[in-house]
Amino acid sequence: MKKNLKFIAIAAVSLLCACGKEEQKAVETIDKPLVKVAKVTTESVAQLEEYPTTVEAKVKNSIIPNSPLRIEKIFVEIGDVVIKDQELVQLDAKDLDKLELQYQFQQKDFERIEELYKVGGIAKADYENAKTQLDISYKTLESRNENTVLKSPIDGIISARNYDIGDMYNGQPILVVEQISPVKMKVNISESYYAKTNKNLDVKLTFDAYGDTLFNGKIDIIYPTINAATHTFPVEIVMNNSDLKIRPGMYGKAIINFGSADHVVVPDMAVKKQAGSGDYFVYTYKDGIVKHNKVELGQRMGDRYELISGVEPGASVVVVGVEKLVDGMEVEVIE
Repeated sequence: MKKNLKFIAIAAVSLLCACGKEEQKAVETIDKPLVKVAKVTTESVAQLEEYPTTVEAKVKNSIIPNSPLRIEKIFVEIGDVVIKDQELVQLDAKDLDKLELQYQFQQKDFERIEELYKVGGIAKADYENAKTQLDISYKTLESRNENTVLKSPIDGIISARNYDIGDMYNGQPILVVEQISPVKMKVNISESYYAKTNKNLDVKLTFDAYGDTLFNGKIDIIYPTINAATHTFPVEIVMNNSDLKIRPGMYGKAIINFGSADHVVVPDMAVKKQAGSGDYFVYTYKDGIVKHNKVELGQRMGDRYELISGVEPGASVVVVGVEKLVDGMEVEVIE
């Protein structure tokens, strides 16, 4: 009987010890945060960069006379579409007839001097002086003719008018003509893309006025120097704009494709923003322990992010349970 009681006591102690170990193991498991992980992959990702930009006229001309004259007529209004050499402004021409008569008189006088010079009747210096004076009169008359009727130097649209009929020109442009077919936009590109930038790159354009509608453009000018302060260089993008939908001053975005690159891609659930900063991070998992990794984000692709740096290909990242983690913490992975 005593032997049986002893056996029962030993068995009870063993059972209690076993239960204690199981409870301890259970407690230890509960103490570890439960997480889900996903293995990351490397993919070829299109290197699309987006830049804010504002539309400018391809060419902008101020219509001004070369002397202060009274404005007799203005043939156009703001918003009018004009063509090259179209008459825009007529100025006071009262002294034009006088200049024409003066030129005609000098021309006849020069013809007489030229005949005398041919037969040795006057010195070469007198002949050349008369010719110079005739040339000056001609240029004065030509300039005055051009200054009487001002024409558009380009195809474009009238974007400003600063005078009324009867006003005296006082220095401000009478009109401004802007060429808006094509239009141009300037953006500043990171120097890391300098070697990849050329005039053959496609540019997609969107404008606030037209929502998500895409327009096509191309790089027209690449500036040859890098800004040492910003490490960027400017390029000019040109867009045909034959339908004149896009106008100077419109705000838009330029999306430039710099080719493709092989980068790690992770689920968006793995990416978190560091509180109080602009940094982003993910937790990687290996051998029961998580590690905090600062990452550089690329593009968002649906429910995934491209990572420029921060995580090695083939690593496992935490996608559920990130909020409870700290660097170096032991975790329990669940399916």
